[in-house]
Amino acid sequence: MSASSSESRLASALEGAIRRHWGLFLAEGIALVILGLLAVMAPVIASVAATVFFGWILLISGIIGLITTVRGRQLPGFWWSLLSALVGIVAGALLLGWPLQGTVSLTAVLIAFLFVEGIVTILYSLEHRTALSGRWGWMLASGIIDVGLGLLLLAGLPGTALWALGLLVGINLLFGGWALILMALYARPTVSGASA
Repeated sequence: MSASSSESRLASALEGAIRRHWGLFLAEGIALVILGLLAVMAPVIASVAATVFFGWILLISGIIGLITTVRGRQLPGFWWSLLSALVGIVAGALLLGWPLQGTVSLTAVLIAFLFVEGIVTILYSLEHRTALSGRWGWMLASGIIDVGLGLLLLAGLPGTALWALGLLVGINLLFGGWALILMALYARPTVSGASA
């Protein structure tokens, strides 16, 4: 049995599963598009909701980390593991207790990411330019847009913190939802295929 035949069977099985459950993928896609539209229309609420969600993730992971650390206190690295769990608990509690201030902190992290990602992408594109790659212009534009978005968010702080996260979450949900809808519609069985 060759690797290509096993890959072919795996791809066929995956396609069959998607075809059988295309309705579920369609429903999920529609739900994501609706949630995305709501987030884009009410980005402040979506920003606070994202902050609260992230706060719960940090708090729960910190509590679980604390329990496992205490149970394994004889293992090496106990104090570092304990510190990590406590930082997660404190960060989660702070985000849950003061979600509006938490959105400012998360937006600051997003700004830093956009700056670093943009600069790295610009440098990467310039390296491609010297190698005569045809893609360097699009990569350069992407990097410039990232840096520009970072500057836009930074210039508008703290006001941009209220809408930036919610807007980005909404856009992500919209694109993810449309991707699922299009995949489901492509995978749905045709009338002739359903009768066969």
